[in-house]
Amino acid sequence: MSGTPLVIGLDSSTTATKAIAWDMTGTAVAEGRAPVAMTNPKLGHFEQDSRDWWHAAATALKACTEAVDPSAIKGLAISNQRETVGFLDADGEPVRPAMLWVDERSRNEVRELSETFGAERIHEITGRPPDLTPCLYRLLWFTKNEPELAAKTKVYCDVQTFLVQRLCGGSFRTSWSSADPLGMFDLKARTWSAPLLEAIAIDEAQLPEAHPPGTALGTVTKAAAEATGLLEGTPVFAGGGDGQLAGLGTNCTRSDRAYINLGTAVVSGVWSPDYLFNPAWRSQIAGQGKGYIFENCLRSGTFLVNWFVDNFVPGGRDDPSVFQRLEEEALALPVGSDGVMLQPYWSGVMDPHWDVDARGVILGLSASHRPAHVYRAILEGITLDQVGRTRSMEAAMGASVDHYLAIGGGAASPLWRQMLADASGKEVRLSGTVEASALGAGMLAAAGAGLFPSIEDAAAEMSGETTSIAPDANVAERYAALLDIYQTLFAATRDVNRRLVAFAAGDE
Repeated sequence: MSGTPLVIGLDSSTTATKAIAWDMTGTAVAEGRAPVAMTNPKLGHFEQDSRDWWHAAATALKACTEAVDPSAIKGLAISNQRETVGFLDADGEPVRPAMLWVDERSRNEVRELSETFGAERIHEITGRPPDLTPCLYRLLWFTKNEPELAAKTKVYCDVQTFLVQRLCGGSFRTSWSSADPLGMFDLKARTWSAPLLEAIAIDEAQLPEAHPPGTALGTVTKAAAEATGLLEGTPVFAGGGDGQLAGLGTNCTRSDRAYINLGTAVVSGVWSPDYLFNPAWRSQIAGQGKGYIFENCLRSGTFLVNWFVDNFVPGGRDDPSVFQRLEEEALALPVGSDGVMLQPYWSGVMDPHWDVDARGVILGLSASHRPAHVYRAILEGITLDQVGRTRSMEAAMGASVDHYLAIGGGAASPLWRQMLADASGKEVRLSGTVEASALGAGMLAAAGAGLFPSIEDAAAEMSGETTSIAPDANVAERYAALLDIYQTLFAATRDVNRRLVAFAAGDE
């Protein structure tokens, strides 16, 4: 194996870290995994200990390097969970737990900054309308509500920054496509936005240096080598946010392909060479550093499926047969789940509504319905929401998406992927790997190490073959009718949800 060059894509996601060694055909040769704990100390507060990112990364890397010859590893790059921010002191140690992308504590700060700085101006600079997800608003909350801890904070970091510093030492540094999701990055200039930093009283010196994806950021130190099994001196290259790298891992480098990650969140993106901003999507710097990804994001994907199963299905996920049973029962149900419809906004909604007060809704329940009806309604609600988002994007871009390329754990569901094809009327292709984010990181490492002439060449050679699922024309009319009903649901429940959120907060 030592004669075969390998690269490692280290995917530090919300609930787990995966270290995968790839060869130059994009074949996974070895893998290590470790869980990452998440806490929910208050309503709407979601946190992690930043040190757990490193412990999980070291554990996963150790398992991976034990399965291959470490001398074959020519480089490593990181794919990281986005819109999660850590708070570090001068020694690089956390002063408080990191705030995750699902955190909702900055609701008032979203409104405040939208009014004082200007919602449209924020959108134009960052590619994102004001929303709970970017870290920008949580940093404003932090400086207002925890001033003593803010005074001790020397670095606000994304996950990649933290891991690169632990691997290589030295200054704090990251990639454009990891800095971008923090919500303080000027997408056209590709630098931190001085006006936004001034608005939230953050100094640029408190943020990591941002480099193009594939840039050499350093080499593995002796201490990190002992912890991970990597050889001292192994190069580490700038990676990116997991969503953008999923696009790269599926070779989403043209505008007629939409990748869709059916994961914890459901994220879909289309590549564009030009910068545009529109409420129908959020704009991101593409994983390869050239061009942009116009991205749809639904915060509750398999997160919602797991929440339902754990809380309302006997045995929950402790029952190893639970998903197989629900799939079989849901497959036997008709389009529309016998009249049950679900709006999957368990944590607000981003594009196209941009409403932090949106909430989940289940309609049509009767005594005849069983858990399988709700399970199917969850998948239908997520799918219909995505179909509407893609159509809004196509209209705004003036372009047509030919097919989806599906990745993520949800892509293993025959029901879900066929549903997506049928409801959209588009072919759904399945990637050869569900670990597209880690593969995208591997592509950046391969190009950075000089194993390919460019990142685009690495993507073309390592993205692999796909299998295809065709839409069933026999159910297209039923899904079209169901989508028409679904698209009235948000407007019909918006005011009720806003009043309930205010009521729960004691404001009504």
